[in-house]
Amino acid sequence: MASAVNTTSASTLTGKRILLGVSAGIAAYKSALIVRLLKQAGCDVRVVMTDGAQAFITPLTLQALSGEAVRTSLLDPEAEAGMGHIELARWADVVLIAPATADLIARLVHGMADDLLTTLCLASEAPKLIAPAMNQAMWRHPATQRNVEQLVGDDWQLIGPAAGDQACGDVGPGRMSEPEEIFSAVAALFSAPSLAAAPLTTAPDLNAPHVVITAGPTREPLDPVRYISNHSSGKMGYALAAAAVAEGAKVTLISGPVNLPTPQGVTRIDVESAEQMHSEAQRLAPQAALFIGCAAVADYRAAAPAEHKLKKQEDSDTLTLTLIKNPDIIASVAALPAKQRPQVVVGFAAETQEIERYAQDKLQRKGLDMIVANDVSQTGLGFGSDHNAAWLLWRTSQGVDSRAETPQPKTQLAATIIRQALTLLSTKSLNKAAGHESSGESL
Repeated sequence: MASAVNTTSASTLTGKRILLGVSAGIAAYKSALIVRLLKQAGCDVRVVMTDGAQAFITPLTLQALSGEAVRTSLLDPEAEAGMGHIELARWADVVLIAPATADLIARLVHGMADDLLTTLCLASEAPKLIAPAMNQAMWRHPATQRNVEQLVGDDWQLIGPAAGDQACGDVGPGRMSEPEEIFSAVAALFSAPSLAAAPLTTAPDLNAPHVVITAGPTREPLDPVRYISNHSSGKMGYALAAAAVAEGAKVTLISGPVNLPTPQGVTRIDVESAEQMHSEAQRLAPQAALFIGCAAVADYRAAAPAEHKLKKQEDSDTLTLTLIKNPDIIASVAALPAKQRPQVVVGFAAETQEIERYAQDKLQRKGLDMIVANDVSQTGLGFGSDHNAAWLLWRTSQGVDSRAETPQPKTQLAATIIRQALTLLSTKSLNKAAGHESSGESL
């Protein structure tokens, strides 16, 4: 497989020290390409292999690619003072494990230190990324899901896994993410801006795609002091805006009321109600190549907000409100005439059950190109949290493709969503240039 390294990522990663852990999975053959991509970007790479990993790929292969001796033993007499785990733990700027088996994940969660890889993970204070790889049933098992949730709580960043055909013949989530995606996750640690990034020093690219994003909640007034709203913090939408800027896009953020700084390089438009957000979306959508509806828009508003504060009725224990539907912002953008519709329209769906099925229904019913579905019933994820998990579904020329994104920091998930959306945009642009642009039913 041919691969290329983004020059921006290469300059960012030059001289970074990456420690790659390889455990016993069939996906270990992809570790060779990960090493190659990191080396091409100017990284110093050292590899640590578990005993089982050596049955799938030889240490000699990874040594040849990295230019460094591959470590396999906890008790290494050639290591500094015979304590290789301390030497490597201090050396690494980043610890990356790819592939990570269910067994290794379980051992990491319980703080075991029975080989070199698990021991140095305990000893290292560097950022840690992990790319799971296993059979789909093993991935879905409650024990694995509990372990993954704990890893995220311990500040590990998850990459994938992807869904699809597996070496065992099964189909489903559990495939290790592709080396290019893993490389991008490493690069993002050093290059992706935080929600309040450092000032930009380069002039904007006039040919950059315009991305419009809605974020945060809406407030629907009942009277001058009360309103209907929800628990959305806006963190996901703001992370998307920062990730889009990092990818070189021109970004406009239509924001409901949140307590977040505007990401550097983003144009922010503040709104309160769903009707105000709908008006701005309709105004800006025709200017956008990519529109992402991440806001948690109230479904209903008061039919007639009171002019003055509603008073408590002493002779009644109930209050009856008449509510009317708010406009469906993302569906209305997707339904714009072809000359006004953004090339790619991405929606979000907050669900509590049958996540993928309901998401696919909304993808079709609202005429979207892609949808990101969150399980808001999971404790510690979604509203108000810095972490999230999601199903990504998008249209292809063959139908609908999907990928499960396990619990991870919202900044990391945002980068994945933006890259997938920009890939769809690139595909549509190529189709348009070739003279066979699709309708909105498929790419």
